[in-house]
Amino acid sequence: MKTRAAVLRQTGLPHPYADSKPLVIEELELAPPGRDEVLVRIRAAGLCHSDLSVINGDRPRPVPMALGHEAAGEVVELGEGVTDLAVGDHVALVFVPSCGHCLPCSEGRPALCEPGAAANGAGTLLSGARRLSSPDGKPVNHHLGCSAFAEHAVVSRRSLVKIDPALPFDEAALFGCAVLTGVGAVVNTAQLRAGQSVAVVGLGGVGLAAVLGARAAGAREIVVVDLSASKRELALSMGATMAFDGADPECVEKIRAASGGGLDHVFEFAGSVRAFETAYKITRRGGSTTTAGLPPPHAAFALPIVNLVAEERTVKGSYIGTCVPARDLPRYVALYRGGCMPVDRLMSARLTLDEINEGFDRLHAGEAIRQVVVFP
Repeated sequence: MKTRAAVLRQTGLPHPYADSKPLVIEELELAPPGRDEVLVRIRAAGLCHSDLSVINGDRPRPVPMALGHEAAGEVVELGEGVTDLAVGDHVALVFVPSCGHCLPCSEGRPALCEPGAAANGAGTLLSGARRLSSPDGKPVNHHLGCSAFAEHAVVSRRSLVKIDPALPFDEAALFGCAVLTGVGAVVNTAQLRAGQSVAVVGLGGVGLAAVLGARAAGAREIVVVDLSASKRELALSMGATMAFDGADPECVEKIRAASGGGLDHVFEFAGSVRAFETAYKITRRGGSTTTAGLPPPHAAFALPIVNLVAEERTVKGSYIGTCVPARDLPRYVALYRGGCMPVDRLMSARLTLDEINEGFDRLHAGEAIRQVVVFP
């Protein structure tokens, strides 16, 4: 079949993207689903910094590539061997397919699936296949096994979680990346306990989802740090207790003074060395610093080892929120539907596929939290 998709053929094009148009809307050939694969009609797909980092070249990926990884849609066709879904089911896409058999998967850590990571790096589905091609027959790579900025996508069954059909697709899309990553970093990676204190550095969609997760998990204090005054105000309205300007040269000292020496758990989602340094410095003695930011591969941070040892600090990485998507995503949806996590407040705007380059301009400029491409 044919499908319209946003295809990246060259990375590192200049801003504004509205003029350079790194994403070209093309009509691609989409092969039928193979064994253990599913054809999904994409109904909504969110614009994420992980997409932006591929567009600008910070995260090298093979091109041409059909982008998009945070999405929700409807099952259209089942490949051989898929027996636990039905045509018409509503699903959220997850950007790390899990094989279920490698060592991380067998340990209950599907976010670290080794075949899934290899497939994502190569631009294929979990099976190693590519189901997208240009009209001339040349293959087009898949983004994180999803390629969700498209009318339809063929994905591994291991990239899908069945969701409540009452949940609107534009809201459901946010759960596959922003919510899994932000909330999961708080409750799974850091294992926040009720009554502990939290700081969140970087208030994009993932950072604000972490604020919601910290509030739902019972944090007594939630400090937020960002360069944007409007994002700080939004975080305060969503449950943060104090907000600080990350550009203030005295930011660290002010936070340590206001929090009595630092916070129990500090999360960095900005994807920059400076932001991580701030996060580490505002972590209290005996506390943990968790990063889910994805800076360029060459970015490095020199840990002060004596400080790390003498203060019994913990530094952690968190990928897709250390989640088990089939377990966690329905739980987070239930918390949202129960009024405990207002995930819908992360949504900045709804776009058409043809407006996607302008949307990434706004994301780059820090003018949006989560914009969602909605398909009719």
